[in-house]
Amino acid sequence: GARTVANMFSATHSVLVIFLIFRGTNGDSVNQTEGPVTVSEGAPRTLHCTYQTSGSNIYLFWYVQYLNKAPQLLLKGSKANRRAEHQGFQATLVTSDSSFHLQKPSMQASDSAVYYCALSDTVRGAAGGAEHKPKGSR
Repeated sequence: GARTVANMFSATHSVLVIFLIFRGTNGDSVNQTEGPVTVSEGAPRTLHCTYQTSGSNIYLFWYVQYLNKAPQLLLKGSKANRRAEHQGFQATLVTSDSSFHLQKPSMQASDSAVYYCALSDTVRGAAGGAEHKPKGSR
């Protein structure tokens, strides 16, 4: 009925918003290889994410969006802190092949959700912040 259509539109809308926000303006991008996947309960699962960036100080994120909920941060990885774990999910930032794959050894029915991989290149922000230090501070 009408409600299903409305739900479908709002879901599509949030996906568009997310990808626009996280693409980055610097030629940065993330690439998720799979579309929707069905997983048997208790089975292991890897969701693939590779990235391209010219930045050196990068952060990778996995967000999870459960049905009718807002997206929330699941994992964050950086060069200083490559391995992330939360709620049985784990991801390791591998700079040699530019990947931040999300893994879970045993998927549950409650893990049904949309998963987003995101990239943040904080170089420009950090450089900008450095200029605003008070004079005389080191």
